Amino acid sequence: MTDEKDKKAKFLKRIYHRYRLVVMNDETFEENFSLRLTPLGLFILVGSVTIIMVMLVTSLIAFTPLREYIPGYADTGMRRNLVRLTFKSDSLQKSLLEQNAFMNNVTNVLKGDIPFDSTQNRPDKTKDYKKLKVAASKNEDELRKNIESQDQYSLTYETETNKNGISNFSFFTPLKGIVTSSFKSGEQHYGIDIVGPENEAIKTTLDGTVILAAWSLETGYTITVQHSNNLISVYKHNSVLLKKIGDYVKAGEPIAIIGNSGEQTTGPHLHFELWYNGNAIDPQDYMVF
Repeated sequence: MTDEKDKKAKFLKRIYHRYRLVVMNDETFEENFSLRLTPLGLFILVGSVTIIMVMLVTSLIAFTPLREYIPGYADTGMRRNLVRLTFKSDSLQKSLLEQNAFMNNVTNVLKGDIPFDSTQNRPDKTKDYKKLKVAASKNEDELRKNIESQDQYSLTYETETNKNGISNFSFFTPLKGIVTSSFKSGEQHYGIDIVGPENEAIKTTLDGTVILAAWSLETGYTITVQHSNNLISVYKHNSVLLKKIGDYVKAGEPIAIIGNSGEQTTGPHLHFELWYNGNAIDPQDYMVF
């Protein structure tokens, strides 16, 4: 125990023993600077300076742009841009896949290579169709015989309106404007071309049902309305169609917007046709534009 105490006392005396660090002029031996230190004080000084340097370097790296020059560190703005570019590339890839799928479907339609849907018109297995009663009832037989016996429902029967033609119809002018090309059946121009104001609404000429609302390469957006007494009106080169197939429209109701769609046009206008009993007629004989 005495030896250990002696060693401890010597160690404490050694670390607390003062030393003098002198800086002298080598030629004149003049003392320029002196510093009295103990081993413990020197250790504390070196440790403190080391800790301060570590904290200073850490602060410079964490709070200054110097960290960008250290491998493994990235700028926050760069990271944000990388995330944004990643989302954008994913969106572009999705859009490209959708466009490729659309083009493949269009190509298959043009080639006539349309896959058959095996589930279409598949009978319902939960029902026993063999037990269904398909025979007409007594009332249905009487109704059929009554209809077949009436001449007014045959194809050769003409009503009073058909006999007088369509001169008694009150046509609504589909578009007020200037007729630039009149009806010329000999030149296969089975309607008239009307130039009107931009974005003007096209209105149906009579009550009827829309039987065509589609786009074609030649006539652009076209809408056709079936009226009573085998009368059909056709409206071509529209920019927008306001009705769809099956819609019932009243005379004067907007059905489209004037446009310049399709290849067979040189400017915004309406190509308007009237067909009666399968024959094209001149619309200017029945209405004023």
